Formats: sequence, C-alpha cells, structure tokens
Amino acid sequence: MASTTTPRPNTLELTEKETTLRQLLLDVADFIEQTPPKESETQVPLPQELQDAKLELRFTGGWVRDKLLGVDSHDIDVAINKMTGYQFGLRMKDYLEMPQNAKKHGVTSKDGGLHKIEANPEKSKHLETVTTKILGLDIDLVNLRKEEYTDDSRNPQIEFGTPEEDAIRRDATVNAMFYNLTTSKIEDFTGKGFDDMEKKIIRTPMEPYQTFKDDPLRVLRLIRFATRLGYEIEQTAQQSMNNSDIKAALEMKISRERVGIELEKMLRGPDPRRALEYIYNLDLFGTIFTDPTRKVDFKPEMENWAKLYNVLADPASSTGSSALEYILDRLTYSPDDKYFMWLSCALVPWFSAPALPLEKKKSPPPYATLVAREGFKAPNKISDIFTAAISHMDEIKAMARAVYGGSNKKNTQKEPGQDDPTARDSIGMAIRRWGPTWKNQVMAVVAYEIFDDLEAAKLYQSLLQRIEDLGVGEAYNLKPLIDGKTLSKHFSAPPGPWMKPALDVVMAWQLRNPDATAPDGAISDVKAYLEKEGELTSSLIDHMLKLTIRAKFVRSPQNPSVTAAGRINTGGEQSRRQQNLLDEEEKPWKSAPEVLSLLKWVVENLSPKSVELHWPLLVPPILALTDDYEIKYKAIGCSLLQKLLEVTPPPLLHRTGLAKVFEESLLPCLTYLPTLTPEAESVEILSAAFPALLQLVRTQFPAASLSGDQNQPPPNEFSRTKARALDNILRTGIFTAYAHAGEHVRIASVLLTHLRSITEELGIESVRHLKDVLPLLCRILSDPFGTAYMPLLVAATKAMRTVTWEGRERIRWWRSQVLSGLANCWILVRAQETSGHVDKGDFAALKEELKDELRKTAGVLREVVKQSKMDEDVDEGADFEVELGRLLENEPVIRGLFAGDDAQ
Repeated sequence: MASTTTPRPNTLELTEKETTLRQLLLDVADFIEQTPPKESETQVPLPQELQDAKLELRFTGGWVRDKLLGVDSHDIDVAINKMTGYQFGLRMKDYLEMPQNAKKHGVTSKDGGLHKIEANPEKSKHLETVTTKILGLDIDLVNLRKEEYTDDSRNPQIEFGTPEEDAIRRDATVNAMFYNLTTSKIEDFTGKGFDDMEKKIIRTPMEPYQTFKDDPLRVLRLIRFATRLGYEIEQTAQQSMNNSDIKAALEMKISRERVGIELEKMLRGPDPRRALEYIYNLDLFGTIFTDPTRKVDFKPEMENWAKLYNVLADPASSTGSSALEYILDRLTYSPDDKYFMWLSCALVPWFSAPALPLEKKKSPPPYATLVAREGFKAPNKISDIFTAAISHMDEIKAMARAVYGGSNKKNTQKEPGQDDPTARDSIGMAIRRWGPTWKNQVMAVVAYEIFDDLEAAKLYQSLLQRIEDLGVGEAYNLKPLIDGKTLSKHFSAPPGPWMKPALDVVMAWQLRNPDATAPDGAISDVKAYLEKEGELTSSLIDHMLKLTIRAKFVRSPQNPSVTAAGRINTGGEQSRRQQNLLDEEEKPWKSAPEVLSLLKWVVENLSPKSVELHWPLLVPPILALTDDYEIKYKAIGCSLLQKLLEVTPPPLLHRTGLAKVFEESLLPCLTYLPTLTPEAESVEILSAAFPALLQLVRTQFPAASLSGDQNQPPPNEFSRTKARALDNILRTGIFTAYAHAGEHVRIASVLLTHLRSITEELGIESVRHLKDVLPLLCRILSDPFGTAYMPLLVAATKAMRTVTWEGRERIRWWRSQVLSGLANCWILVRAQETSGHVDKGDFAALKEELKDELRKTAGVLREVVKQSKMDEDVDEGADFEVELGRLLENEPVIRGLFAGDDAQ
C-alpha cells in the first residue's frame, strides 16, 4: 500500500540573489582554505576536531523556516563551523577587494561594510560576530555554538559547537533547521522540525522548563512565533511557561527593553489578539504589564479583559458591532494607531488605579503610564499619550454622552446663555486641548469604556460622527487669524495673563465662523462679540472659567455643602469629604501653575455683575484650593476668596447661603500653628486667612444693609450679629493663636497686625476686649528683649493706637496701663541708643519707625483722654495732664515720647 505521507523536501529552491550569495560564500570558503591567514588576524582557540575539519557554511533558523513556508526573507544568518563571524567577514572583505571577484558575483560599492559586534565577556559574548549587507540581503555571520547558562543571567557562556549543539540551543524546533551550502540539503538535527511544521506546533528542542530557566525571554519569543505563524504552543511548554519559577526568572533576568521589543513585535504582528490571549491564559499579565520599580496594592480587574481583546479583534462578534466597526475604521487606520489600540487594550485594567503618592512634592504619572514607561520601556511619545488620555478621560466621556444624548433627543433647545458642549466651538476647542494625539486618546477611552459595557461604543460613534460632520478633526492645527500683538493693539491692552485665553476666544470665534479668512474682518467681528455683553474682560473671564479653569478643577473633590448652582446644600446634613492626600490625580491644576495664574487674573478683574453671572464657576475652584491640605494652596485659596468677597454683592451671598460654608473653610486655617506647622508656613496661611475672614464679615454685614434690605435683620440685631462674628475671629483666631504660638515673634507680628483690622471693624464694640488686649500689648511693649525684633514692637504700637482710638469711650480707665506700656518701650529704645551700639540698615530704619509710631500713639492717648469726661463735673483730661507732668519729672527720658503730639 502506497504511503499517503507528503514527501518532505530535502532541499530549497533559492532565488537568484540567494543563489549568488550561496556561491559567493562557498568561493570565500575556498579562498580561506587555500590562503593562510595574516599574522595580524585574531585567532580563536579551536578544539582539535574543528582544527582538522573542513570549513562549512549553513543558512540557519528563521530563513529556513520561512523558505519552507514559502515566505520571502531578506534576513539570513550564516553559521560557520570553525571561525568567528568577524574572522570570516575579514577574509570575505579581502576576497571582494579583488576586482575580478566582486565583478563575478555582482557585488558593488553600494553593498554595506562590515559591522562588528565585539566579543564582550561581561555579557558572555566571547565570540565575535558581524553584520553586513550583500546583494540587498541583510547578513549575520556567526559561528556554530553551544551555550552554558547560570541561574542569575540569561547571558550564557558561549563556545564553538557542533551543528547538533547549535540546533538544540535554539528557542523552537521550527527555528532550528539548517540549509547546508555545500550539500544544498536541509538538516533537521533536532529530528522534530519537519514534524512540528506539519503539525503547526511550537516546541522547544530541549526540555521546556530548563530552556525557559536558561533564557526566560524564550517565553515571549514562543508566544510571538506562535501568533506570527498561526501555530499552537505545545502543552508541556505552556505548563512550563506558566510556572512561577519561570515567571520570577522572567522578571529578574530579562531587561524591560527586551520585553518591550518582543511585545511590540507581537502586537504589530498578524494576530495581536492571540498574543494577549496567551498572556492571559498563561497568567503572564502581572509579569509583563507592571512597573517593576514599585509595588502597588491595587489589583487590576481582569474578568472582562478577554472579552475586550476578542471584541477589538472581531467587532462583528459584539452587540454594538456596527458602532465599534465605525470607531475602529476612523481611529485605527494606520499601523501605529492599531499598535496603540492593542497597547490600550493591554493597559486598560490599570486605567482605574488610584493616584500614587507624591514624589518630591510632585505627582507621578498615572500608573498605566508607568507600566508603559517602566514595564516595557515604551517611548516617551506613547507614555505621554496614556497620560493625556487618562487626564482627559472625564472630559472625553462627558462630551461623548452629551453628543449622544443630543442626537437622540428631538427638538431640544438650550436656554439662553447655556453652554452647548456639542457646538462646533466647544468640540473644536476640546480637540485643541487634547492635541494631535486626540484620536489615540479617544481610542484609549473607548477601550476603557467597552471593557465594562460594549454598548458604550454607541456614544463614541456619535462623538466621532459629530466631529466628522463639523469638520473639526484637525482643529489642533488651526492657526489663529490674529496674533497676540494685533489683539493687544486693537483692544488697547498690554500683554499679560489674559493674552492666551483671549487668543482662545478668537479661536473659538473662528470655529464658529469657519469661512472667515480676512484678519481685519475677524478683528471687527471678534471685538463686537466680546463687547456685546459688556467689556472685554467679562468675555475673557467667561472663556477662562468655562474652557480652561473648569477643565482642570472638574475632578477635584467638591465641597459637599455646595450645589452645582453655587448654593448651600440643604438636602440634609452634609459631611465634609475626607481628602485622600494621595489623590493628586484628581488635582491636575497642581501641575498647571498657569491655571492658577488665570484664576487669579479672573478674580482680580471681577465686577459685581460678573460675579453674579459666574458664581457657580468661581466657588468650586476657590474652595478646592482653600480645602487643600498643602499650605501654599490653602493660602492662595484664602487670598482669592478675599478678593472674590470684595466684589460679591451682599444679597448674592445671602441668597446662596454660602457665608457659613466659607467660614467653615477659613476658620480651620487659623489652627495651622507651630510646632505642627513650620513657622514660615504658619505666617503664610495666617496672613491670608485673617483678611479673608474679615472680608467675609464685611460682605455679610455691609453698612448699607442697616437700612433698606428687607431680608436682613433689624439694625440693632444686625450690628450685634456682626459683632459676634468679629468677636469669634478675635477669640479663636487672635487670642487662642497667641496663647499657643506667641513666642514666635513673626507669628505674633501677624496676629497683632490683624488685631488692628478686627478692632477697627468692631469700632466701639471693641471695648469689651480691652481687659484682654491691653495687658497683652503692654507685656509686648515692656519686654526687655523686645528690641531684638523691632517689627513686633512696631505692630504692637500700631495696635495699641487703634485699640486706644476705637475704645476711646472707656480708655480713660486704662490710661495708666497704656501710658506705662508706651513709656517702657520708649525707655528700652532710648537705652539702646545710649549704649553706644551703632544701628545699621533695616534695624536703624525700623527703630526710627518705632519711635515715630510711639509718638503718634502717645499723642492719640493724650487727645482721647483730654476729650473724654467721666461725668459732667470732673475733667479727666486735667487729671491726666497732672499725672503726665509728674511722670515726666520722674522719667525725663520719656519727654521725647510726647514731642509732636499732633499726629494720630
């Protein structure tokens, strides 16, 4: 009975170039055999059997496999039995330098030179190899070798070996066959190469566990070969690939650059889906797709991963097949786009990983970015796209839902002044923010969305259709019709923080008016648009808040006491959200200082009208700053809140009910004191919080509200309520803080500075605090070491003058204590002057300032007491002059204190 087995070829049909190359190499071998080597040539010791053997050459590995599969290959490895590749290459160079030889084989000067790969004992490359280009073919010249591995490295000890030893060291039997140039025969020294090709099996020549232990990179290479060839990895090999020892060795012995090279070849290959399937089934995800430089507690959700890579490979298999096919057709039409899609698929399980802790006060990139950058050494361009995709994810998702919702609702109209997120300018400006890689970013978000819900594809079909219909896909390349200089000239405004947002306003106008081409006409129309509702500043504020500032604060933790409309939340008791100090991913404004500059510009340019208009957009970012845990941002928030309140119409504050919310955000700032808070940071936050609290009281209780506002309490009750609010700041902010940190002179100076402001606001109501304030100020002014820090004495003197003036109705009872404090301070200053100490620089100026303030305060005291009467019959002023005369007789040094008593 005749055999039905297909005859196996014992030779290969070479192309014309391959035939020429074969003959060239054989002629070079004959030349080497007949010509003794030069004395200068490097000689590598050979075993005796090789010294006596004839020089043999073989085409090896992948070239043989591809020829058997009928696939053209321009990359040929040439194995040499008794010479290194470099030795053979030098002799071939000698041979081709003979003109008749080069002409015989058609080798020209266009063919490449030799590129030597040096022997490197540290990397176990003990035998030199060489690469060259001949006849348009890429040639590697190597020697047959055998390898010996150690447990801690994939770099083996290499020696000359036999063809059999060279074959069994290879990663797969189908890559271990040779084509002997002398005999023109195929050699299958493993005895399994032909069989495995017929059965379409990837098998290791040696026992798989030891093969992978020797070189764990072979795990990834086998996956690559299997997916490229459409073969199955043999089951024993798969079991070893899944072995925990092998996975540990893969992490320890293989560089992440090599992992990245193999991964890229897989995902750019013909079947990336199957590559990910092998990675999933062999439990290699956590070995490949991870950041080896850090450990995280987050466990990625893998349940739907197989569904994701299957549907990306075959959209028709999904319920939303037409939508997904539409998306992939527009987002993955280039090889690079397809590659990024598969990388996105691979990293999607990490997209929801929480933000990592701060590193040197900076937020690290999202963990998915770190997996790309550190796990498989993705180029910066790819890593940056993942960072951008995750940063813009919320905005992309919101826009997709807005477009989908709008396209599925008939006859819907926006209210006047309401934003339309589906309008041409809104979508175009978003694409400008996302940048040239917006399609890749959207693809990453699509992968993330359909990971949980395949139906989400419909949202992004609507978004892409809308972008296509509007023609804004290239909006990131759109050049403004007006440059900054022209804009500044036409609006008579100097360059500043407003310039970039102003150009964005221009760009948004261009997107609304795509046919505009003439700069003059554009300037006129833009100016009309900007001035339609008021001044230029108002439109810029509107633009910055809606399109720049809001985008950076949208993910920040929102104060639960405030509704989206900028009103107090009355829907039950609201607990303040506990901030996660590590959630820096939710605060992209921290890595965008220009946004804080814009917010500052916005607040500084507000008018009462614009505050009313933009209140819901102003409150959240300012409270996000005030509620932040970092002092520098809290201080910025306090300062911005103060400026906001300065222009906030009191009825607006009353209607929204946010005064209590602002107070609850500001009062805790007064507790940041040493030793828990460094003195410099304490000074920073106190200097910002006190003015904000005081302005809050002024806005809540404006003088004009004492009459005419029916929503406010009666005048007497109004004044008492305002006084209680100021009393609270004085007690909790000034007295308590001084008790805890008064020994810190810089903090004490800040407290006394704001004591003056609160006292001025209290006016006559401040008399109830004289018993606490005056002894405090007198102790400071009488401190024998006070002159060591003059600013504190200056602050105390100014505060004493304010307290004296505002409490003038009762100060006559405290006149002796006030006079004592001023006199003691004057004596201290004069004593220093007479000590022979020479004052220099700032100290001298501060001392003169202090003396001047002491004189002013003494003059105020004298005038206040002089004008006051205890009752109708007793002139207290006269008694004070008598007391003062006696004091001057006893302490003539203080006469200078009352020189020039005309100043207040």
